[in-house]
Amino acid sequence: MRPVIVFALLLSLMLTGMPVSIALGLTVLTFLFTLTQVPVASVALKLFTGIEKFEIMAIPFFILAGNFLTHGGVARRMINFASAMVGHMHGGLGLAAVLACALFAAISGSSPATVVAIGSVILPAMISHGFPPRFGAGVVTTSGALGILIPPSIAMVIYAVSTNTSIGQLFIAGIIPGICLALLLALTTWYRAWRNNYPRLPKATTRERLKALKDCLWGLLLIVIVIGGIYAGLFTPTEAAAMSAVYAFIVAVYVYKDLKLTDVPRVLLSSANTSAMLLYIITNAVLFSFLMTHENIPQAMAQWMIDQGLGWIAFLLVVNILLLIAGNVMEPSSIILIMAPILFPVAVKLGIDPIHFGILIVVNMEIGLCHPPVGLNLYVASGITKMGITELTIAVWPWLLTMLCFLVVVTYWPGLSLWLPTVLGMRG
Repeated sequence: MRPVIVFALLLSLMLTGMPVSIALGLTVLTFLFTLTQVPVASVALKLFTGIEKFEIMAIPFFILAGNFLTHGGVARRMINFASAMVGHMHGGLGLAAVLACALFAAISGSSPATVVAIGSVILPAMISHGFPPRFGAGVVTTSGALGILIPPSIAMVIYAVSTNTSIGQLFIAGIIPGICLALLLALTTWYRAWRNNYPRLPKATTRERLKALKDCLWGLLLIVIVIGGIYAGLFTPTEAAAMSAVYAFIVAVYVYKDLKLTDVPRVLLSSANTSAMLLYIITNAVLFSFLMTHENIPQAMAQWMIDQGLGWIAFLLVVNILLLIAGNVMEPSSIILIMAPILFPVAVKLGIDPIHFGILIVVNMEIGLCHPPVGLNLYVASGITKMGITELTIAVWPWLLTMLCFLVVVTYWPGLSLWLPTVLGMRG
C-alpha cells in the first residue's frame, strides 16, 4: 500500500495544476514526515548532495551555449548552408529545415531552442515561397526534436546523472540514431513535397555552396570541439559544456558580431532562469528517487516482473507505453528524473544495456515534445506560426508517425545505439 500512497499523492497534486517539481517535493516531504522515521537532517543533506554532482554543471553551460548561438546568427547561416545543399530537391526549403535542425541540434542540446532558432528564420521563408503553413510547421516542430537526440543533449545529461551512466558514451551512442532519424524525417518531407509538387529552389553553384559552408564554419566547428574533445579524452562532458559556452560567446559577439555586448546580460539572465528551473526540478526529483530507494520500490518492481516471466521484449514495450503516456502530461526532464531511477534497475536486472536504455528514453522524450497536450515544441512552434495547438497537431502527424516507427527500431535493435561506442573502444 505504501507505494500506492506515494503515487496517488503525486498524481493528486499534479491534477490540481501544480508544477511537477513542487508536486514532487510535497509528495516526498509529506510521506517521509508522516509515514517513515527518516530524520529531517538526512532529508536536508540529500537535497544538497543531490545536486553537487560535477556532471550537473554541464546543464547550465549547454543552456548558455545554446542561447548564445540562438541569438548570435549561427542558425541563419546554417539555414543558408542547408538551402544551398538540398534546396533544389522536392520541398527544398523543407529539407533545408530538417538539415539545419540536425546541424543546430549538434551544437545546442535543446529541442525548443532548435525550434525557435531555425523556425523563426525558415518558416516565413517557406510561406513566402508558396509552402502551406501546416507543412512548414510540421517539419520544424518534429525536426526540432532532434535537439535532444543528436549530442550534446541536456536530456542525456539528466539521464546520466539519474542513473550514474557515462555521459560520454551516451553522447557518442546518440550520433547514429540521430542521423538515422534526421534522414527518415527528411524522407517523409521529400515524399510529401514530391506528391504535392511543392516549390523547389534553383540549384546552387559549387561557389555558392562553398561560400555558405565558409559562413557557417565557425558554428560547425563547435560540433568537432565537443564530440571530438570528449572522444579524444581532452576534456570531460562537463568541461566540454564550459568550452562550448565560451566558444559560442566568442563566435556570437566577436566573429559574427550579431550579438552586441550590451545584449549579453539579457542572454545570461535568460540562461540562469532556465538553469534554475531545471535544477529545482532535479533537486526535488533526487528527493523522490531517495524515497523510492528507501521504500525498495524499484527492486520490488524488478522482482515482480521477473516473477511474472516478463522478458526484456515485453518490458521495453511496457516502458515505451509508460513514457508515451507520461509525455502527455509532463515535460522531458521531469519524466526522466521520475521514471529513470524506477525503471533503470529493472532494465539492468533483465540484461538491457544502460546506454541503449538511455537512447530509448530520449527517443520517447522526442516524441513527447511533439504531441499534445503538453508537447513543448508544439507551444514553441505555435508562438512562431500563430497556429493553434489543434491545427499544429494535425500538421505534425506524418512526421510523428515516422518517429513512432523509428522508436520501434531503436527499442528492438540495440546495435543501432551501441555500435559506434563499441567501435570507438569506449565500451568494454
